[in-house]
Amino acid sequence: MSFNEQLNRWNQEVLNFFFPRHCPFCGCMTGRDLVCAACEKALPITGEQAVQEGPYGRCAAPLYYEGAVREALLQYKFHGKTGGLDYFGRLMAQCAAESYPGCFDTITWVPVSRKRLKKRGFDQSRLLAASMCVDWHTQPVQTLRKVVDNPPQSGLEEASARRANVLGVYEAVAENVQGRRLLLVDDILTTGSTLGECVRVLREAGAADVVCITLACGRG
Repeated sequence: MSFNEQLNRWNQEVLNFFFPRHCPFCGCMTGRDLVCAACEKALPITGEQAVQEGPYGRCAAPLYYEGAVREALLQYKFHGKTGGLDYFGRLMAQCAAESYPGCFDTITWVPVSRKRLKKRGFDQSRLLAASMCVDWHTQPVQTLRKVVDNPPQSGLEEASARRANVLGVYEAVAENVQGRRLLLVDDILTTGSTLGECVRVLREAGAADVVCITLACGRG
């Protein structure tokens, strides 16, 4: 082991001692582990159903949006509980590698509006994308801007209303899009309206291909 590796391990051990990790799903202390053994065993993993198809093309997700996963995502997204990011990113990176081998060369994300960013203090999908990139030694690239602060999708039940709500709210950062094969990151896949609109904008801006990934998705 090199000196730098020894130093990094020592620093991590110090951090674990003074700031112990907590399971993002149940809150119990986990020491060095990113998630407790009980929750990891009980997680609703998508497995062979990881990739779904819809108006967005293809979207992979490692978990189903239910139970403890739903609660952890809501705590992360709306209450700033970011302690699970390392685990979320690792799960998504593994899912992307297994679902889309050789299919993308650039990681990007579905952005929030400036108003939402100012209110919330962070962009949840950008943080997920950055966490995914850690083990790949790369950085996510911004390819979209949200130019309209539309009402939250979570407040709309009808699929048609959700599609109308996101129409025209994104614009492409064209110089970061043309010719690239993109992996588009978001937090949750429900009807797919948001991803579908983003994929449409990216393709029209010249993306060579776009595949999607979220941390969680609904069943069926």
